[in-house]
Amino acid sequence: MGKLDAAPAAMATVANGPEDGPTLDWHSIDWAREEQNVRRLRQRIFKASQEGDLAKVRNLQKLMLRSRSNTLVSVRRVTQRSSGRKTAGIDGKVVLTPKGRAALVQEIQEKPDRRPVPVKRVYIPKSNGKQRPLGIPVIRDRVNQARVKNALEPEWEARFEPRSYGFRPGRSCHDAVESIFSVVGQKTGVRTWVLDADLSAAFDRIHHGRLTQSVGLFPARDAIRGWLKAGVMEKGRWAPTEEGTPQGGVISPLLLNIALHGMEQAAGAGWLRSGAAKPGTPVLIRYADDFVVLTYSEEEAEEVRRKLAGWLEPRGLRFNADKTRIVHLDEGFDFLGFNVRKMKRKTIITPSKEAERRIRERLRNEMKALQGANAAAVRRKLAPIVRGWATYYRGAVSSKTFKTLDNYVWKLTYKWATRRHPNKPKNWVIAQYYGTFNKSRADRWVFGDPVTGAHLYKFAWTPIVRHVKVKGGASTDDPSLTEYWTDRRRKKAPPVMDKTSLYLAFRQQGLCPLCGGALITGAEYEPDNPREWIEWFEAVAKRLHRHHFAYRRDGGGDDRNNLRLVHADCHRQHHEADDKRTGRKTRRPQGSA
Repeated sequence: MGKLDAAPAAMATVANGPEDGPTLDWHSIDWAREEQNVRRLRQRIFKASQEGDLAKVRNLQKLMLRSRSNTLVSVRRVTQRSSGRKTAGIDGKVVLTPKGRAALVQEIQEKPDRRPVPVKRVYIPKSNGKQRPLGIPVIRDRVNQARVKNALEPEWEARFEPRSYGFRPGRSCHDAVESIFSVVGQKTGVRTWVLDADLSAAFDRIHHGRLTQSVGLFPARDAIRGWLKAGVMEKGRWAPTEEGTPQGGVISPLLLNIALHGMEQAAGAGWLRSGAAKPGTPVLIRYADDFVVLTYSEEEAEEVRRKLAGWLEPRGLRFNADKTRIVHLDEGFDFLGFNVRKMKRKTIITPSKEAERRIRERLRNEMKALQGANAAAVRRKLAPIVRGWATYYRGAVSSKTFKTLDNYVWKLTYKWATRRHPNKPKNWVIAQYYGTFNKSRADRWVFGDPVTGAHLYKFAWTPIVRHVKVKGGASTDDPSLTEYWTDRRRKKAPPVMDKTSLYLAFRQQGLCPLCGGALITGAEYEPDNPREWIEWFEAVAKRLHRHHFAYRRDGGGDDRNNLRLVHADCHRQHHEADDKRTGRKTRRPQGSA
């Protein structure tokens, strides 16, 4: 959905900067302070926009664009924290060393207005078998887009409509699904008809003129126009870009949200001061380019579709006829991998049949690829798939689906075991690979190792946790809601990790003690589909480390009181800085969540 993090890695040249190196010492940077500087400036822009003081907004945005803290944070995000950091643009360069990052900061601070270069066209597979085109900017343009985004986003966060959830800080697909539940779950005045809509290639068709008109007199509007018009390189040939914003650009999701701003009003949605939907009006709930409109009648849904078709046309957008339909709640509809249906006056939200089909196919294909591998490799490969998928669906009515999938995994692992030992009897295979390895569960059919006790996590072990929807138009940039967001982060159920990591995350209130930032990072936004949750769990060992408060070389142990859960890059930087300070070289830190 327009995120660089989904891009595949490519052959790249590592850029290390000038031979003598810049004066900036990457390891000495106080990241908590730099992040706080950017956060405060974002809050000031938000407040000025909220108050309608456009002159102040523009002055603060200029300050953000000049800010060294903004450049530092942006370079760190693109070259160190993004999972797309190893993906190069058309120049073939990536920046993966502290020296290279420091040089890039210095270069951008000195010459921030260099002309954008074309994006590189790559393709990633879609769930329907087709391919999604991405446009990958060079590293320098990605950093500049991150800088510009920090100046532009808080202005629009103060203006965006309350039921817009996609690609916005602090908001997720689960908020969108819970918003649907809160509307259709009402007992009186129920909106029982649904316009289940999808836009056709929204990122690729945004009208440049309308978009730049919406951006207005934003100080970096010329840079945005340059990125939109930079063109694309595919197989050595350049092609102009007359419409659309490239999926893969850091700023593209924000530009899509700006282009679609006003859709709720165009559909006729109305809201009371309390934030509740105004009786008698339709409700539009949008996640990026996927949205639903809940109405009282089929005729009203048809009317909303006509209104929105006319509203979308001058913006270069249109409905995907194959995926847009009007249905009754009794029939149900799929949204973001969930199925929403009204059954006997009760709203039921479950994993969709298509989502279940895809996870079965994924598990089956992985097990085929693991023929010949040992049991440890099977556990390592399946664990993040199970945990990631279960985490995504733990807020729905998923218990039955989880049990069904556990039975399917058992069949796959048993088939793998019998093929691995074709001459062994059934009882031997069962004793070798299954047992009651989880002492808190009375389940003897757990795939694991009788010697070490290591075992595969089950879908059904994931508790069903009702997601608490973000309130109204709340934004992380609103300085008056700092306590709300702190409390929300503290109470939010963490991803399904092992017990020690869960304990550490809870004790630390979801924060990294080395930088003060949220532990769940790596993607700028919370993953928005099961596939991305699985990718997050597959990379969790690389993104989160266990840091020993008292070093093991100094006698520190592995007990919980001596452990801290930290970002992997913070962990590496901490040890590298310590090595530099003490002159002692330590083993590169390892550890996972």
